[in-house]
Amino acid sequence: MASALKRTSLKIGMIPADGVGKEVLPAAQRVLESLGSAIPKPEFIPLLAGWDVFNQTGNALPDETINVLKTQCDAAMFGSVQSPSHKVPGYSSPIVALRKHLDLYANIRPVASVPGTPGPEVNLVIVRENTECLYVKQEVIEDTADGGKIARATRQITSYASERIGRMAFELALRRGQERAAPGAPATFWKGKPLVTISHKSNVLSVTDGLFRESVRGVKENSNRYDGVDMNEQLVDSMVYRLFREPQVFDVVVAPNLYGDILSDGAAALVGSLGLVPSVNAGDNFVMGEPVHGSAPDIAGKGIANPIASIRSAALMLSSLGYTEAANRINAAVDKVLVDNKVATPDLGGKSTTVEVTDAVLNYL
Repeated sequence: MASALKRTSLKIGMIPADGVGKEVLPAAQRVLESLGSAIPKPEFIPLLAGWDVFNQTGNALPDETINVLKTQCDAAMFGSVQSPSHKVPGYSSPIVALRKHLDLYANIRPVASVPGTPGPEVNLVIVRENTECLYVKQEVIEDTADGGKIARATRQITSYASERIGRMAFELALRRGQERAAPGAPATFWKGKPLVTISHKSNVLSVTDGLFRESVRGVKENSNRYDGVDMNEQLVDSMVYRLFREPQVFDVVVAPNLYGDILSDGAAALVGSLGLVPSVNAGDNFVMGEPVHGSAPDIAGKGIANPIASIRSAALMLSSLGYTEAANRINAAVDKVLVDNKVATPDLGGKSTTVEVTDAVLNYL
C-alpha cells in the first residue's frame, strides 16, 4: 500500500450506490480535491452498484465495476447500499460481494470522541472479520411435514480468516501504541500497553466461536512480535453492556463478521451519531473507504445527510495508503467543526445541510 506514495496521481473508484450515498460521497470528493500537494492529484472514476442499479439492469454489481477497481484504481470509496429486508431473487448485497472480490478481509471502524464535545471519552477501534460468519449467505428454506417452514443458515468460521483478522488487530494495536508514545502526540486517556479484546460467544457456540477465539489467541501466543500488546476476551453480550457503561476500557476490539457489524453500529451512539463514524474495508493490496451509516431512505434527497462519516472515511483511506499527514489535516478540520457546533446536520441537533457542513470542513482545511 505504501507504494502509492510514489504515484503522480491517485485513482479512486467512486461508488455512491444508493440513498444518501449519492449525497455524501460528493462531499468526500470535494475534501480530497482540496488537499493540493498533500496527496498525488486525485482522479475519480465513477462506478455503478446498488439496489437502484439492480432494478435497472438485474445486476447489483456490474462486472465492469469489479474489473475497473481491480485494474485501474489505487483505492475506492463506497457510499451506502439499500438492500431489501426480504428475499429478492437474483439480488445480493454489492458491498458484501465487493469485499469478497477484492479480498477486503478487514472492516476497520474507529469510534472516537472529540475533546470539547459532550459525551463519554471514547477512543477505540473495532476490527471486524469481513468475509465469513453468517455473511457467507448460504441460506435455505424448506417445507416441513406439518405444513410449516424451516429456514437454515450456514455459519462459516475458518482458522485462516480468523488468524489473519487477528494479525490485523494486533498490528493495529502495535501501531496505535507507537503513535501514542511518539514525541508530540496528543494526550490520551489510555495509559497502559495497547490492548486487543477478542469478542466472541464461545461459551455457547463452542465450535465456531471457539475456533475464532483460539485462532486469534494463537496470533499472540505463537509470536513474540506482540509481547508489547495485552490481550483479553469479552463475551459479546456482556461486551454490549460494557461498551455503553465503560467504553474507556477498550482499545482494539476484534470480532467475527456479524458481531463486529452490530458492535460498531452500536458504538456509534457513544459519539453522537452514525453520521460521524467512518470505516475502511482493507486487504493486503486494496482499501475502500465506507461510512458506517446506511442508505437512510427517509432523508435521501433532502440534502441533510451528515457528510462527516464519509469525509472521515476518505481520511482513513488516505491513512491506509500512507498519506498520514493529509488524513490528519482532514480529521483536524472535522474536529473543529464539531467543537464549534455552529454548523450541524439534524442528526446532531442542527439545521444545516450536507453542503453547509462540507463547506465548513473545507473552510478549516
